[in-house]
Amino acid sequence: MLDFLLEPLSFGFIRNSMIMIILLGVLCSVTGSFLIVQRMGFLGEVIAHAVLPGLAIAFYIGIDIFLGAFISGMLSSLIIAWIQSQSRVKVDVAMSLVFSGFFALGILLITLLQSRIDLHSFLFGDILGVTGNDLWRTFFITISVLIFVKLFYPHLLFYTFNPLGAQAIGLPVQLINLGLVSAITLTIIASMQAVGVVLVVSLLVGPSITAYLLVKELHHMMMLGGILGGISGVVGIYISYYFNAPSGAAIVLVVTVMFLLAFLFSPKEGILTRPQFFTKQNKLIK
Repeated sequence: MLDFLLEPLSFGFIRNSMIMIILLGVLCSVTGSFLIVQRMGFLGEVIAHAVLPGLAIAFYIGIDIFLGAFISGMLSSLIIAWIQSQSRVKVDVAMSLVFSGFFALGILLITLLQSRIDLHSFLFGDILGVTGNDLWRTFFITISVLIFVKLFYPHLLFYTFNPLGAQAIGLPVQLINLGLVSAITLTIIASMQAVGVVLVVSLLVGPSITAYLLVKELHHMMMLGGILGGISGVVGIYISYYFNAPSGAAIVLVVTVMFLLAFLFSPKEGILTRPQFFTKQNKLIK
């Protein structure tokens, strides 16, 4: 058993990938918890695909592609907010439009600019290929987001559960929202290396929604989600190593299994542990 656990750790790229996924587990849990409580989980999917035009342009003009991705992701969020504020269009419709529009623009730019961006890596990630620079970038992003949440947690909490009330008492709701969107965008950019944009939303909301079924307080949800995200990532990497499976897909499948277990067996929220379930079964038997 000890050899089973230690053998993968003899490889440097495996150790790097595990450090990366633990950092991402914490980072995604913190930002994903706010998305879940606000019922804005689809926003993560939108931003994840909206970064593609920024990647293409940044790669073409020779600047850091992550800077281009951040600008593009932030722009998509601002456009969604602008459409929602200036019309009767619902936010989910605006997100759907921006999602498809930005992604199509990205594909078009890659073709027109003859960019050599590896779309397969962008879409599906390659956590086993992370470098020391990737680890440091993710570490600084994680620390920055955690400091932001720690400093402004009371304001973020109030805004998350009662945005109208926060505006009524004079909180700078526009700046708070901008800070949250920035944190989410940075999280997605950091996570693209691990699982790619196709699976990034699962990592962003999966551990957090699992924790949501197990605890009540937002800060407990963040902490438990971070633990579950880290465990899911490590288990997924072991599965990838021993079964020669795609690492990103393996991680997300573990996240999904954890959610299903909580969905079925959570002490208070589980389908199979509710008193009503046993009452219905008894009635059917009778």
